[in-house]
Amino acid sequence: MRFARRTFLHVALGAALLPVLGCAGWAQSYPNRPVTIIVPFAPGGASDVVGRIVADYLSRALGQQFVIENVAGAGGTTGTIRAMRATPDGYTIQLGQMGTHAAAVALYPNLAYRPDVDFEPIGMIAGLPVVITARKDFPADNLEEFIAYVRANAGKVNAAHAGVGSITHTTCLLLHSLVGVDPTFVPFNGAAPAMTALLGGQVDYICNAIPDAVSPVQSGAAKGYAISTAARSPILPNVPTSKEAGLPAFDASAWNALFAPKGTPRVVLDRLTDVLDNALDDEGVRNRLLDLGCEVPAKSQRGQHTLAALVTSEIARWTPIIRAASIKAE
Repeated sequence: MRFARRTFLHVALGAALLPVLGCAGWAQSYPNRPVTIIVPFAPGGASDVVGRIVADYLSRALGQQFVIENVAGAGGTTGTIRAMRATPDGYTIQLGQMGTHAAAVALYPNLAYRPDVDFEPIGMIAGLPVVITARKDFPADNLEEFIAYVRANAGKVNAAHAGVGSITHTTCLLLHSLVGVDPTFVPFNGAAPAMTALLGGQVDYICNAIPDAVSPVQSGAAKGYAISTAARSPILPNVPTSKEAGLPAFDASAWNALFAPKGTPRVVLDRLTDVLDNALDDEGVRNRLLDLGCEVPAKSQRGQHTLAALVTSEIARWTPIIRAASIKAE
C-alpha cells in the first residue's frame, strides 16, 4: 500500500511538472524554423526599413531567419488582419505602428481586429518623428508661409499619403485640423511611392516619418518645414521643431513595435521581448536606427506592458481627431 501511494505521488508530481518542463523546452527550442515578420506596407518605406534592421538582429541572435513579408493595402490593415489570423505559435509576428494599432479603430467602422485585444504586445522598436515635407519648388520657405499658402489655396494643393489610416494620412489629418483646411488627398500604395511622387513634383506635400524624409531634405530635393519632436533631430538639425515653427500641437510619433497574434505562448513572447531589448542596446542596431532619425526607446519605454498601455492611449488620442475630420474607410 505504501509502495502504491509512493508511486501515485511520483506520477502526480511528474504530471504536474509536464506543463512547466514543456514550456521550458519550448522556450529553449524556439525558434527551430524561420519566423515571418509581416510588415503591412510596401517595401522601401520607414516601417519596412526599421523592420529589416530588427529582423537582421533577431536572425543572428536566435539562429533562425526572421523573414520580412510585405503585405500592403488599406492603410496597413490588410497585413494586420493576416497577422491577427495567423497561428499563434510565434512563427508569424507583425511590425505594427500608430496607424495600424490606433488610428485604424476610428477610420474603419468594420475593422476586423481590435488592436488592444487581438494581439500580444512584444515591445516598442522605435519612435519615428514626423516631418512636414514639401516638393522642392513649393512656394513657401518656412512653416508659417506654408500654412498661409495652403489656407489660401486649399482647393488647389494636395497631400500625398500611403493609404487611409497610414501615418502619412493620420498625421496630415492632424495638421489640417490644426490649420483649418481640407485639401485634396492623393493616395499611394505605400510611403515610398508617395515620396517618389513628391520628389517628381506630382504632389505638393506629405507628413512622413523621418526615415523617408532624411535623404530628400538633406540633399535639397525636398523642403522640410517642421518636425514633431520636442527637440531638433540631430540628423536634420536645420528643420525646426513644430513648437519652434509656431505649431506646437503638431505632436505625433510614427512609432513602430512588434506584436504577435493573441494566444501566442507566454514563454515565446518573453523570449522575443528579451531579445528585442538586447537589440535596442546593440550598438550596431542603435546606430542604424539613429542614422535614420529614429528615437530609440529608453528602458522604461520598452516591454510588453508599456506597449499595451501605449496602444490604449493612442487609440484614445487619435479617435476624436479622426472623427472630427469626418473620414471613414470601408
